Amino acid sequence: MNIQINGNEYEIHKPLHSISDLLSEYNISGERTAVEQNGVILKKEEWPETALSDGDRIEIVHFVGGG
Repeated sequence: MNIQINGNEYEIHKPLHSISDLLSEYNISGERTAVEQNGVILKKEEWPETALSDGDRIEIVHFVGGG
């Protein structure tokens, strides 16, 4: 499966079935994270049931505090 993550192309060889699987594979914490799939912002509750498909465009954003 080929997907785009934050503008970079990736060929995924492992079976990743959901957004949650993808985040786990790349050791991305769900805290302070927003995910967009093909232009649609996903609620955190939707990640486990949102399927990945060949050609998906995923944007992952981490919020950082400071001052």
